[in-house]
Amino acid sequence: MIKTLLLLFSVFMVSICLRAQTSATPAFISDSLNKYIEQGMKDWNIPGLAIAIVKDGKVVLMKGFGVRDIESKEPIDENTLFMIASNSKLFTGTALSQLEYNNKLNLNDLASKYINGYALYDKNTSDLVTIRDLLSHRIGTKTFQGDFIFWNGKLSRGEIMNKMKLLKPSGIFRQSFGYCNSCFLTAGEVIPVVTGKPWEVYVYDSIILPLGLTNTHMLSQGFIQRNNVSKPYTTLYTGKVTELPYDQVDNLGPAGSMVSNVNDLSKWLLMQLDSGRLNGNRILAWDVLRKTRDMNIAISSRKSNTLPIHYTGYGLGVFMNDYAGKQVFYHTGGAFGFVTNTCFVPEEKLGIVILTNNDNQNFFEALRYQVLDAYLNVPYVNRSKNSLAGFNKEMVSTVSETATMKSRVKSIPPPLALNNYTGIYKNELYGNIEIIKDKSGKFLNIDFKGHNKLKATLEYMDNNEWLLTYNNIAYGIFPVKFKSNGGVQSIEISVNDFLDYDTYTFFKN
Repeated sequence: MIKTLLLLFSVFMVSICLRAQTSATPAFISDSLNKYIEQGMKDWNIPGLAIAIVKDGKVVLMKGFGVRDIESKEPIDENTLFMIASNSKLFTGTALSQLEYNNKLNLNDLASKYINGYALYDKNTSDLVTIRDLLSHRIGTKTFQGDFIFWNGKLSRGEIMNKMKLLKPSGIFRQSFGYCNSCFLTAGEVIPVVTGKPWEVYVYDSIILPLGLTNTHMLSQGFIQRNNVSKPYTTLYTGKVTELPYDQVDNLGPAGSMVSNVNDLSKWLLMQLDSGRLNGNRILAWDVLRKTRDMNIAISSRKSNTLPIHYTGYGLGVFMNDYAGKQVFYHTGGAFGFVTNTCFVPEEKLGIVILTNNDNQNFFEALRYQVLDAYLNVPYVNRSKNSLAGFNKEMVSTVSETATMKSRVKSIPPPLALNNYTGIYKNELYGNIEIIKDKSGKFLNIDFKGHNKLKATLEYMDNNEWLLTYNNIAYGIFPVKFKSNGGVQSIEISVNDFLDYDTYTFFKN
């Protein structure tokens, strides 16, 4: 009997010890994380970063690093605001799941039931597309298709939805994953039809306020006037930290216009990890959250070569995969000058949010994986260093290519006089651009009529190629050609594939 009691006591104590070890903060987090982040920011040329980690219902780390303004040197802290871009999508998906839970709609309802005249390129798809399809990026279009026109553009939400019928799909409806911002906008525009409130008002009233997210804002408008705001930066094309204009993307609001900080987003993660509760108070029904995490489309079912991942899918505004045997939910967000991510692992009651103010780096993702490795007992490898060499090689190549193109601008006259290239050019999806001679008479300027303040210069290089340089460096620097046959007929224009992979042909009127 005594032996039995001793055995039971030993098992009990081992169990206690194991639980203690499981809940303990990993050594990497407590001893090495600060140094890792500081080195990573230096390696990747990141002015500022904020991070929060929540575990077992508590915030175990919340801290800012670096600066939000490279001129004033004002520091990043846990309340510094960033554009969180596509991390807005889970808020939209959650709001629509909540409306279904409240019997206001069904996610399998046709989009056309709520958006009068809504149509896509293919009639069969138009007749079948549902709210769930829109929230799952499965209408068959390519990733980012149309975003050059929509992002920072003049089109209203209704005009964007109307343009979607011009997006010719390259994939198969409900089989092909193509990340679609205009789809999320359309899904979000169901909300005012059902509730009588705009998307930004309904989400704020039903999610943001109940969670107590006192410094989270639904729209990008007025961002620059708020307190403790990070400026946006890039190192694209030059390798040097360059300040960018703030994006204005409220016309795509449900897809990516929100502004927040790690303090507020830590509460969002804590609620996700406690089945819809925060500090013991019920914010959302568990069924509402669970539905956002159901996989609606498989993206990949092949093992990663570099990470302990075997599958990836998408729910209602959230990606999901396995990582070291655990189910992980996550999303990234990218706006010009900002890349961010949020991540939560329900089985481990672990959540991570990382916000950064340089859009040309992979450290924000390397850091997320490094934190996951620490908590999930994955053998240590320096994820930042492992991806840095390839990134630097690509950056050197890009900077060199850009310098080479600039060196080709040598005042060589183009094949035709500049007047032959001027005029109005039209793309069916985009609309009009106007090409005019610069006042100096030495090169051409482009005015993008569908955007606010977007312009570019065209400087002749050689071999019928011109150097296109946008006034916002985030859009890119590219060689372009005019097509002519006796007279100028068209021009093909590209943008940075951070925004859109497509090339757009504009025909001269």
